[in-house]
Amino acid sequence: MTAKTLFDKIWDAHVVKQVEGGPNVLYIDRHFIHEVTSPVAFLGLKNRGLKVFRPKKTTATPDHNVPTIDQHMSIKDELSRHQLEMLKANCAEHGITHHDLGSEGHGVVHIIGPEMGLTQPGMTIVCGDSHTSTHGAFGAIAFGIGTSEVEMVLASQCIMQPKPKKMKITVNGELGKGVTAKDIALYIISKISTSGGTGHFIEYAGSAITSLTMEGRMTLCNLSIESGARGGMIAPDETTIDYIKGRQFAPKGEDWDKAVATWSELKSDDGAVFDTELTFDAADIEPMITYGTNPGMGIGVSQTIPTTEGMEGSDKTTYEKSLQYMGYQQGEAMKGKTIDYVFLGSCTNGRIEDFREFAAFVKGKKKADNVTAWLVPGSKQVENQIIAEGLVEILEEAGFKLRQPGCSACLAMNDDKIPEGKYSVSTSNRNFEGRQGPGARTLLASPLTAAAAAVNGVISDPREML
Repeated sequence: MTAKTLFDKIWDAHVVKQVEGGPNVLYIDRHFIHEVTSPVAFLGLKNRGLKVFRPKKTTATPDHNVPTIDQHMSIKDELSRHQLEMLKANCAEHGITHHDLGSEGHGVVHIIGPEMGLTQPGMTIVCGDSHTSTHGAFGAIAFGIGTSEVEMVLASQCIMQPKPKKMKITVNGELGKGVTAKDIALYIISKISTSGGTGHFIEYAGSAITSLTMEGRMTLCNLSIESGARGGMIAPDETTIDYIKGRQFAPKGEDWDKAVATWSELKSDDGAVFDTELTFDAADIEPMITYGTNPGMGIGVSQTIPTTEGMEGSDKTTYEKSLQYMGYQQGEAMKGKTIDYVFLGSCTNGRIEDFREFAAFVKGKKKADNVTAWLVPGSKQVENQIIAEGLVEILEEAGFKLRQPGCSACLAMNDDKIPEGKYSVSTSNRNFEGRQGPGARTLLASPLTAAAAAVNGVISDPREML
């Protein structure tokens, strides 16, 4: 038999039909929806006189537009309030499980799936959100889809997709002090650019990858999309299985034993061929910070902003415009630059380990007076864990305040917007112009690097404080 990649094994097992000269009809195991990309899809079903084909395969929660304070009160923004009301009504009409604002299951869509055990190895998973790639950390094929495709999955539990190419990225070695999964991701994107993964699905491998916790793996796979890839994935192992075991929707009893046996076979065969293979050394990675207006414009926190030497034409012009927007100069050191806001949260870094790491770093220290910090748990479950573990007291003693679950300052679709011209060290996933608010300047970083900036009031190397 021909050696197959992990991606091939899962994809091929879900192909319902091959359209001659066209895409595959792919069966979808789990569909997640939220309030932004689902209303028009449900309207399309209504106009065609269709019902949701398999409602139990779809899970809903509002996240993008929700406020992160006073969630018990009516949402002030009319459009946001309408979108949440439509999600609730559409789910009720079609029998879809809906984890509403304030409920114990509420949270960012890519955080509640794994913590409930809905995300499992070998699955195909989609959502009308690009960072669906997060779920690939479990050895699943997970990718974002558009509104018309959301309608397609609701109507048929299938989607038409061309089969992507395959890329393998290996990171070997031991990560240094203060280096996290977020730093691995930002380092890789800085090396291959925001288009380096275009047309591919990435499988991550190597000792530095298998040493990551499940939450670290989710962060890494979450950011795959920022390299232009369709998604990222990591083969399941004992770490994966231990994480899933006992969760609400995890298999039980004999079904669990059967599932584990199946999951244990989910790995790329020896000799499997990838379209592209890249290898990196973990020793070369330090805490990362972005300085520009895309996630590929990142450097080690101790390094200086690259110059335009060797750049020509539109590349040079675009680079200079990016630095102008950020208010930075070529050759400057990033370390020591003043910042205004710190955001801990999002589907990239809004899990309990991120808050444990942040709290451990700031314990016994104080937030800088010039910094406004928004600490936003990714789900109600994460919020409850933060409280139960006594992290709230540590954070408050250091001058921080915990907010309520939601996408928050990752994107400017709710009340948590960074003011124009202000600098935000953000643990989210995108630093495009205006991403966190009109004129906002975003610096992507890990929770540790964000914590160091929050305490010092300037971009700092967390390794100097560990």
